[in-house]
Amino acid sequence: MVERKRIEIPEGAKIKESVGEEAEFPFDISPMYEGERVRKGDMYVELGGTSQPGFELVLALPEDQVEDMKVTLVGPDLDEMEEGKAYPYAMIYYIAGSQVEQDLEPVIERRNHDFQNYIEGYMHLNQRYDIWIRISKGAVKKGLKSLIQIAKATMMLFKNELPFIEKIEAVYITDKDLVEKVLNEVAMPIYDERDARVESLHDEDVDEFYSCTLCQSFAPTNVCVVRPDRPSLCGAISWFDGRAAARVDPEGPNKAIPKGDVIDPIGGEYSGVNEFAKEESGGEYDRIKLHSFFEYPHTSCGCFEVIGFYMPEVDGIGWVHRGYPEPAPNGLTFSTMAGQTGGGKQVIGFLGIGISYFRSKKFIQADGGWYRTVWMPKDLKQRVEKYIPEDVRDKIATEEEARTIEELKEFLKKVNHPVVTGVVRPVDGKKITEGWVEEEEEAEEEAVAEEAAVEEAPAAAEQPAVQQVQPAQMAMPMQMPQLPAFQMPQIQVPAQPATAGIKLIIKDAKIYIDKVIVKSEEKKGGK
Repeated sequence: MVERKRIEIPEGAKIKESVGEEAEFPFDISPMYEGERVRKGDMYVELGGTSQPGFELVLALPEDQVEDMKVTLVGPDLDEMEEGKAYPYAMIYYIAGSQVEQDLEPVIERRNHDFQNYIEGYMHLNQRYDIWIRISKGAVKKGLKSLIQIAKATMMLFKNELPFIEKIEAVYITDKDLVEKVLNEVAMPIYDERDARVESLHDEDVDEFYSCTLCQSFAPTNVCVVRPDRPSLCGAISWFDGRAAARVDPEGPNKAIPKGDVIDPIGGEYSGVNEFAKEESGGEYDRIKLHSFFEYPHTSCGCFEVIGFYMPEVDGIGWVHRGYPEPAPNGLTFSTMAGQTGGGKQVIGFLGIGISYFRSKKFIQADGGWYRTVWMPKDLKQRVEKYIPEDVRDKIATEEEARTIEELKEFLKKVNHPVVTGVVRPVDGKKITEGWVEEEEEAEEEAVAEEAAVEEAPAAAEQPAVQQVQPAQMAMPMQMPQLPAFQMPQIQVPAQPATAGIKLIIKDAKIYIDKVIVKSEEKKGGK
């Protein structure tokens, strides 16, 4: 177990200290500011984010080692920062109390996201080592001058909302060298220790899962279901953390979810989870499969650590983490895909997850798991390499082998990846994909299709009007075309022919047309 102790501050470091509660704040503090976004044009400074290191950490310590309501700031303060720039940022909290234990550290740590978004003009996104903070120009104009004011407001909220915290102390760091040192030597080992704790526990070993609704301020319909085989999307809450949180704060964002009956043991669908999802999403969703990528996938918030994306060109799934700045082989960056994936939606073809989910033996097992995975950034792959089955480990490409779809195709063909010949999922030995069709067969099929299209064009013009297209499988509002399980819409033909054209009404769909052939019908007897 990683030892919990106070952070050592180097001699000669630039330090500010403040003890005691703040008399008043130059900003409003209210839940009404949850979900407030600080856009780049309104930003005074950025802390952490995509260009600077940053993290948040809670450490449970003995009461005699915590000085209540004390803040220590190491590095330049807000009034010394240049407008428009990004700076490193670490937020460390020491907590103590008779009910405080190490199991509560990640739970309290995650509430930092909750409470800091109560602060007017202060945007907090993500968690752990991915924190992204923006402070607005408006907040600075109203009198916000120091990060110590932010720390005092946050600690006040912690004590008011979580009364089992009897003492709390904060250390905020903006010195880059110290941020990186503490992140690598203290924070990361603790994060890894927490993640490893649940590896021996599985979904079937427990009667309850736990919810996390902290992200509903940004994703109102998101329902995060935390279970032994899959942590929260942000990666910060494990099943043990959810259980600890529900015990000390039963009315908080982490509630027990009775599993109910098993509907699909491979996809991970439970009646109790479905009922909870329907209630917590306001009726938006009523089915979730916890270990499926394509069928009723888990909703995605916005704090997820990794995005999974389907590439129909190779019938495989890629994964990209927040720290990878380049476009994936599909031509999209993490930030671009996050806009499509997040917001509390179920989107077929994109999926947000926590990095710890890669550890799970049930990792998207309904869709082949690692045997359906074809691409990952190198540093992400290295982080989870030991959890990748040995027989497919070297067959998963990184940016070193493929940066485009064409390069990826060539690599997968060269190494004979399972997607090329057809994926057999390990959980039940079922073959779930047919593999790639040879180029010659594709060309022949295209020729046949084109010939058929030419022959059918005149007949289609004589068909009666179509009033509406009803998808054959419309189980939920999803996007993303070209998936193997999709069926073409069934066209309802009215009894009486219409007088003009064809009318198609298609909702919530994207249509891709590779080729259209229009051929006029030749009239007999000249013009």
